[in-house]
Amino acid sequence: MICKVLNTIRENLMFDTNDKVIVAVSGGPDSICLLRVLYELKDELKIEIVAAHLNHNLRGKAADEDEEYVRQFCSNLKLNFFSKKVDVNKISKQRGISSEMAGREARYEFFQELRQQIGANKIAIAHNANDQAETILMRIMRGTGADGLIGIRPVRDNIYVRPLINIKREDIEGYCKDNGLNPRIDKTNLQNIYRRNKVRLELIPYIKDNFNSDIVMTLNRLSDTVKVDYEYMEKISLEKYKLYCKEKEKKVTIYKEAFLEQEAIITRIIRKALSYVTGSTYNFERKHILDIMKLQKKNTGTLFSLPQNIEVCNNYSDVKIYTNVGKVKKDTLEYKLDCHKTNMVGKDKITCRIIKNSEMMNLSENRFTRYFSYDDMSGKVTLRYRRDGDRFNPIGINGTKKLKDIFIDMKVERDLRDKIPLICFDNQIAWIVGYKISDKFKIKETTREILEIKYEGEDVL
Repeated sequence: MICKVLNTIRENLMFDTNDKVIVAVSGGPDSICLLRVLYELKDELKIEIVAAHLNHNLRGKAADEDEEYVRQFCSNLKLNFFSKKVDVNKISKQRGISSEMAGREARYEFFQELRQQIGANKIAIAHNANDQAETILMRIMRGTGADGLIGIRPVRDNIYVRPLINIKREDIEGYCKDNGLNPRIDKTNLQNIYRRNKVRLELIPYIKDNFNSDIVMTLNRLSDTVKVDYEYMEKISLEKYKLYCKEKEKKVTIYKEAFLEQEAIITRIIRKALSYVTGSTYNFERKHILDIMKLQKKNTGTLFSLPQNIEVCNNYSDVKIYTNVGKVKKDTLEYKLDCHKTNMVGKDKITCRIIKNSEMMNLSENRFTRYFSYDDMSGKVTLRYRRDGDRFNPIGINGTKKLKDIFIDMKVERDLRDKIPLICFDNQIAWIVGYKISDKFKIKETTREILEIKYEGEDVL
C-alpha cells in the first residue's frame, strides 16, 4: 500500500521539497493510516509533518478519549500535535446549518488557522476511494453535472492533498491491523442517521451484492474518465472567459458575444463569474445558470436575485453579476454644499467657487467640471442620489423627463444609476454629475455671476 500511496502523491504533485504538512487526524482508521504512512514516507519525500485534531464535543467522554489517543500516538512518533475544542452544536445553531456541515466548517477553519500560525504549506486529508465512491453516488442522486462526477479531487487549491484517495477502506483497515495501530472507532459512523452513512452502510453493499462487486473502484474510474474531459473543457472555457468577461471589484460583466457559444462553454463561463464574485459556486444550481442565460435575452434593466446576496442584471444584452452585500441605500442621503469652498462628502471632493461671467472659463475642461448661472439659483445647494419620481430638464428640451428615462437614453448601466451623484439647487436637479446639466441653470449672455463646480470622486464612472 505504501507504494500505491507514493505513486498517488507523485502523480498529483502533492508535495514540494521541504513542505510543512498538517495531517488532519480524527483518530479513526483512515486518518491514523494516513499519519503513519506519511511518517514512513516523510524522509523520502523530504517533508515535515505535524498532526492536527479537532474535538467536536459531540460524543462526550469518547471525544476526549479520541483526542488523548491521537496525542499519545503523535508522542510515540515524536510528532508535534495541535488540538482544539469547539461546540459544534452551538456553531450549527448560530449559522443555521446542520451539525454535519458545522463540523466540516469548524475543521477547515481550524486547519487554516493552524496553517497560518505555524507556516505550513499543505493540509493532508484522509479521504479514500470509498469516500470518493460515496460522494459520486450522492451527487448522482442530486442530479450533478460533470464537475460533480469528478468527486473529491486529489489536490485542491494547491493546499489540501489526499494521498489515500486511491486506497480502499478495507485496505486501510488491513494496514492498521497489520501494524497494530488500534485506531478509534466512531460508533456514529455505524448508525444510519446521516445520508452518507446510509449510502455507505446500505446502498453500496446492496450494489456490490446485486450488480457490481467492485462498484467502489468502478466509480473511481468513472471519476478519472470524467476528469480528463472536464479539464479540457475547463481550459477552453477559461480562454473564453478571459475573452468575453470583465472583472472589477467583485463584479463581472459577461459580454453578449459569450452567449453565442455552445451551452457547455457559456454555462462554465457563468460559473466562473459566480465563483469570482462569491469565492465559490456553492449554493448555485443548474436552474440558476439557466435563469442567467434566459435573462440575457430579456429587456435591458431586467434583474433578479440569487443566493448569497447576488444580483444579476441585463445591461443592453450584456449580463452583470455582482453582490449587494453592504450596499448603501443612497436615495435617503443628502449633503449640503457650501458655494464658497471645497466640500468633502466621504472620500469625494466637491469644489465650488463663484466667478464673474467676464472671467475666462474652459467649458470643455472635463466632464466633471461644470458651470451654472448663479443668478438663477435660490435656496440651498445639495448633493444627493436618485429617488423615485425624479425628473430633469436637459438642455434643449422643453419641460422635464423622468430621470430613469434619461439614464436609459444615455445607456447608463442599471447597477450604476444609484451611484451617480446629483447636484441640486433648491431640490431641482441641476447636474447629473459626469453627464448632463439642466437647461434651467445654463449660462446665458445676461448671466452676471457663475457657479463653478468641480467633482472629484471615486464613485463616478
